[in-house]
Amino acid sequence: MKKTYLILHLSVIIAAFTGIFGKLISLNEGLLVWYRIFFSFVWLSFIVKIFKVNTAIPRQEKFDIAKIGLLITIHWIFFYGSIKYGNISIGAVCYCLTSFFTAIFAPLINKKKFAVTELVLSLFTLLGISLIFHFDVSYQLGIALGTVSSAFAALYTIYNERLVKRYDSKLINYYQMMGGTVGWGILLPVYLYFFPVKNIIPVGDDIVYLLLLSLICTVGLYIMFAETLKKVPAFTVNLSFNLEPIYAITIAFLFFGEGKQVNGAFYVGLALVGISVILQTVISMRQKRTSSRLSQLSQS
Repeated sequence: MKKTYLILHLSVIIAAFTGIFGKLISLNEGLLVWYRIFFSFVWLSFIVKIFKVNTAIPRQEKFDIAKIGLLITIHWIFFYGSIKYGNISIGAVCYCLTSFFTAIFAPLINKKKFAVTELVLSLFTLLGISLIFHFDVSYQLGIALGTVSSAFAALYTIYNERLVKRYDSKLINYYQMMGGTVGWGILLPVYLYFFPVKNIIPVGDDIVYLLLLSLICTVGLYIMFAETLKKVPAFTVNLSFNLEPIYAITIAFLFFGEGKQVNGAFYVGLALVGISVILQTVISMRQKRTSSRLSQLSQS
């Protein structure tokens, strides 16, 4: 279990660089996302062959997995939109709403009771994030896009939690990236009609950044993400990812001059986020032990 949480927090650190790449890549959010999922699909095509992953599943199951890939695709479009129309800090801060949306959506989708603890911890985290970063009215569009992004991220996690119990994580990501590549590829011409650009094909540094983004921050990250969902609840995973803004904002301050000085409020906010993640981790581990003991007692 400790190894699972170590993998989870390593994936959080890797995830912090997704926003950084979004800032570095000159393509608009629509093209950026399509190339990200396309390159990821290419990487995964090699990976499933190298690891001899059986991709021969019924057509309906392929479609069911692929359509979940559209959720993460939409999440990325709005996430990078929040960075392009705001900044890295905006996109990272808004992502913390994912745990809040998970606490709301998961009980509705799974037809379970609302967990008061999850709602309280989500609000606790939001308070910490608000202390770290004070929203500027000039970034309202970026904030709105980031909020929509976090809602789709929550939906993706909830539905993906079901898939990881049945399929290999590499198989899941393979068909999800295929679904995103085809689905967004069909809609991309319409998107570009309303949001035209001069350059459609990436060149120079953009190619290098896209390859790194797709391999490390997509294929590697989401395989780790899927593996943790096998043992850790969706809410706990998303709450842990609330640490991502801390890393992303710090990098943005150091390398992109986004102008916010680290002050007392930053450390207070950091402490609140950290405490909420630690509390949820402890609660989750205790629940796991309790359920394991009950299972052993029922079998004896």
